[in-house]
Amino acid sequence: MNLSLYTVSAFLIIDTDGHRVLAKYYHPKGHPNGDSKKLTTLKEQRAFEKGLFQKTKKAGGDIILYDSHLAVYKHSLDLIFYIIGDPAENELMLYAALVAFSDAVHMLLRNQVEKRGVLENLDLVLLCLDETIDDGIIVETDSTSIASRVSRPKADTTDIVINEQTLLSAYQTVKEKMQQRIGQL
Repeated sequence: MNLSLYTVSAFLIIDTDGHRVLAKYYHPKGHPNGDSKKLTTLKEQRAFEKGLFQKTKKAGGDIILYDSHLAVYKHSLDLIFYIIGDPAENELMLYAALVAFSDAVHMLLRNQVEKRGVLENLDLVLLCLDETIDDGIIVETDSTSIASRVSRPKADTTDIVINEQTLLSAYQTVKEKMQQRIGQL
């Protein structure tokens, strides 16, 4: 029985044409199977992704055992999110992490989770992934806390904008006040 914290072997985002949008493979040294030579080269990864996409391109499922890997996946408009683990891993935990990541990305991108939106906000998506999975270990499954840690702070709307109009207005105010003071003497 595997009692390791390292549950995730890979995280993938593939578009509906089968092209990689984002891929992160985990091979930590402390993992019991970390010395495994599976999916270490780009050629192996691309072949795995192509075969996995062929099996999961139709919506309707959410878990599959493919090429001795457990794949939990979720469709979102023109993207498919995958979390890949060992066949002996807890699929409910993998699915909880996937749903948390997906919901956090939906919050951050304001429900515009499509290929273009993900690529434009790749920094937020990667931060969201890092807050969910760290080196193959699932660290967070609450989408709200993931999104709150990743979200950009709101811009301060009380910033003073100095331009020609505000300088002219300040000059007029000072001029009027000086004339009032001089008039009182």
